[in-house]
Amino acid sequence: MMDGMGGALYKLEGVWKEYDGPAERLVILRDLNFSVDRGDSVAIVGASGSGKSTLLHLLGTLDAPTRGVVSFGGRDTARLSAQEKAALRNTSIGFVFQFHHLLPEFSTLENVGMPALIAGKSRDEALEAAQAALGLVGLAHRKDHKVTTLSGGERQRAAIARAILLGPKALLADEPTGNLDESTGAAVGEVLLQLNRETGMTLVVVTHNRELARLMRRCCELRAGELYE
Repeated sequence: MMDGMGGALYKLEGVWKEYDGPAERLVILRDLNFSVDRGDSVAIVGASGSGKSTLLHLLGTLDAPTRGVVSFGGRDTARLSAQEKAALRNTSIGFVFQFHHLLPEFSTLENVGMPALIAGKSRDEALEAAQAALGLVGLAHRKDHKVTTLSGGERQRAAIARAILLGPKALLADEPTGNLDESTGAAVGEVLLQLNRETGMTLVVVTHNRELARLMRRCCELRAGELYE
């Protein structure tokens, strides 16, 4: 798709996603053939119900295609065991959602360090990695604050720091600016792009926000289950 990026990290071949509806079979994604190169930044836009989040869930191994192949780093994700998928999600794929899902009883630093603890690292290692991740998103000065005291934009930046903690190959963001005002959303968009530029992390963003979409190298639109670049 793009040259000079370093080969495909994601490759989708003949991907369909269907569900049994009450009256008929619902086709959400229709014969997608699509690749994302390492280090690329891609926006996926489309109307509500167009299948954007479904596509992101396939990329994140949170769901599987009805038919077709979704490969990550050359591996067919459908052939991975549940344990292998969980390990892949924890170490190689970072997720940022519209809702930050931070835990109110912990500090910002502790929230960000959670994936490292889950991966079996010591508390000291986890908090050291969290400190570095907060520095990358410009939030180191808020590390000891409870997340309930952070602004909406700061909470989303903390969620981004948590997502990049273990240096994933891909960062998948689902409406990351959906709950933020325009200027705060623009700042969060810049943080995502800066991470993409400085770390080489592949970035895929599902969004209604056309301004955010325009910041990406590529923009694809889902219409009636088909993808147009």
